[in-house]
Amino acid sequence: MFAVYAAAPDADAPLDSLTVGERPAPEAPDGWVAVTVTAASLNMHDLWTLRGVGIKPDAFPMILGCDGAGRLEDGTEVVLHSVIGDPAWRGEETLDPRRTLLTERHQGTFAETVIVPARNAVPKPDGLTAAQASVMGTAWLTAYRMLFVKSGLRPGQTMLVQGASGGVSTALVQLGRAAGMRVWVTGRTEDKRALATRLGAHATYPSGERLPERVDAVFETVGDATWSHSMRALRPGGVIVVSGATSGPNPGADLQRLFFLQLRVIGSTMGSRDELADLLTFVAGAGITPEIGLELPMARAEEGFRAMLDGDTAGKIVFTL
Repeated sequence: MFAVYAAAPDADAPLDSLTVGERPAPEAPDGWVAVTVTAASLNMHDLWTLRGVGIKPDAFPMILGCDGAGRLEDGTEVVLHSVIGDPAWRGEETLDPRRTLLTERHQGTFAETVIVPARNAVPKPDGLTAAQASVMGTAWLTAYRMLFVKSGLRPGQTMLVQGASGGVSTALVQLGRAAGMRVWVTGRTEDKRALATRLGAHATYPSGERLPERVDAVFETVGDATWSHSMRALRPGGVIVVSGATSGPNPGADLQRLFFLQLRVIGSTMGSRDELADLLTFVAGAGITPEIGLELPMARAEEGFRAMLDGDTAGKIVFTL
């Protein structure tokens, strides 16, 4: 079958490992289902896979793609949940120490067919296209969990999103606006700040600029480059919710500010299958149109990977079949 895959790990030149070609069609074991893929979206995780991060060398070649939407054999349209837990685990799957994602142990969604546990195929609501649904499983689910499960924010409170144009950031802007938050965003360029405004941000600021007042919550995916600003931006008792550190994982903690102002720092990773179902219902019911910055046929996947590698993104990158 047609697929886009990583032939082998390449830490220094990840796109040299990217291959568009043929792979064996999968067979679904008991309890799993085969999904015919109609659209799949790109994540930074896919670049890490090409580099060999989070995947064992003997797992290559690996079909890329954590997220996707498609059809079951009976024609049911579904959205894929990429977190696959240990069958023996009882509890919320993101806390399962043996959990894995598609493309770590199991082949991914950048292919004609992908197999997943039956519970990981979530019915797609009618209000979303396949391309829109394909962005929900990682970036949007991460944003949903950060905002609605972890932050404790209430409508009317002020949230700051660090970084204006990435997939999680654009999802946070759109979800926050729909939920009645006052949404502020930072961005490195005027174009990125203009995108945030178009998506619903109430105010935008250059990265690192002093804000007119302190905020109730900061949503962090950037890390080292923005951490000091995030700490200074919080009101006493406020919260930083962290789901990534794209600019570096070891920011200065500013512990004196942390304890003196009684700030909170909360980690957040992906989301559960039930949270994905709730997210889909919320997005469809609120009439939110997820921001897709680039849509390409899967055969042109290298163009999408190069755009992400170069930082030339504005919303999600989607591949269609």
